[in-house]
This record gives sequence, C-alpha cells and structure tokens, in this order.
Amino acid sequence: MLGPLYEHWNDQINVISRKDIEELYSRHVLHSLAIAKAIQFKPFTKILDVGTGGGFPGIPLAILFPKSQFLLVDSIGKKIKVVQEVVSALGLENVTAKQNRMEEIEYECDFVVARAVARLVKLHRWTRKHIVKGDHNALQNGWLLLKGGDLTDELKEVRTNSRLFPIADFFENEFFAEKYVIHLRK
Repeated sequence: MLGPLYEHWNDQINVISRKDIEELYSRHVLHSLAIAKAIQFKPFTKILDVGTGGGFPGIPLAILFPKSQFLLVDSIGKKIKVVQEVVSALGLENVTAKQNRMEEIEYECDFVVARAVARLVKLHRWTRKHIVKGDHNALQNGWLLLKGGDLTDELKEVRTNSRLFPIADFFENEFFAEKYVIHLRK
C-alpha cells in the first residue's frame, strides 16, 4: 500500500529522489523501522519526528506502533501535504502532521526521532525542551536518530550519554553498512 501511495505523490510533488523511489521499502521504510529494532514503544508513548520530509521515519513507526502518538513536523508545506495525504489514505489515527519550524512547536514527547536532518548538536539544541524526563520504555526518554558515517565528532559535541545500534546488525543490506540508530538520553 505504501509503494503505490508514494509513487503517486512523488510524481506530483518530489519528496523522495526519483532514483530512490524504486528503493522505497529498503532505503526509507526499512531504514525507518530500524528504530523498532532498538526499542518497542509502549502504548501512549509520544514521539516527535523532526524534519519528517515525506513521513520518514514517522509513518512506518506509526503503522507499527498504533497505540503510540506521533507528531510529524517539517518546515516545507508540500512535504507535509504528502504526509497528510498518506496518513489519511492509510487511516492512521495516531499521527498529526504540521508545517512548522521547531522553534514554533509546543509539544512534550518521550522521544524525538529524525533521519539525517542536521548535526546531532543542532538537533539536541532544537528539541531538548520537548522531551520530558522518564523511562517507561526500555530506553530512557531522549532521541532516536538515524545517521550514517563516522559519528565520533558529532557524539563528542552533544556531551550526553549515547548508545549506537549498528543497523547492519539488524538488516543484511549493504546500504546499512555504516548506518546507525543513535540513542541520546535526556
């Protein structure tokens, strides 16, 4: 169901690169679901997806965790339009999508998720006020971020406890060779 929806909307509003649309499931959906390999969100967990673009990682996670609440935010209106249309077509009642800059968002959550949006220190600064203290999930509240490459310098910049989950440990696909789920604690 996701494939045809994204192909339809991508033809109208380019939210996924044209070469990547053929790899939607492996490079976008599966990549998003790597977060679910690091944590199984308990019911009523609140998640903020920053810079969601076409709805990644938020939409795949919302499908997998229907009892958790998701706010998907992006500053680009056409991307949020696609997210809203996909959410509506799928009948997802646990997702809200907003076109806003992070400075304008008033939302308390357990976790912030993002996929290669900005350096860790920027994401940390933009979103730290949104995360409430707590640990009713297996991981302490904080950030669950999808990033790749050498993260040594970025992790030093944030100066908070972190844990890296190599995605290659979860999925056998060369695309994930140097990609990680990063958990930063509040």
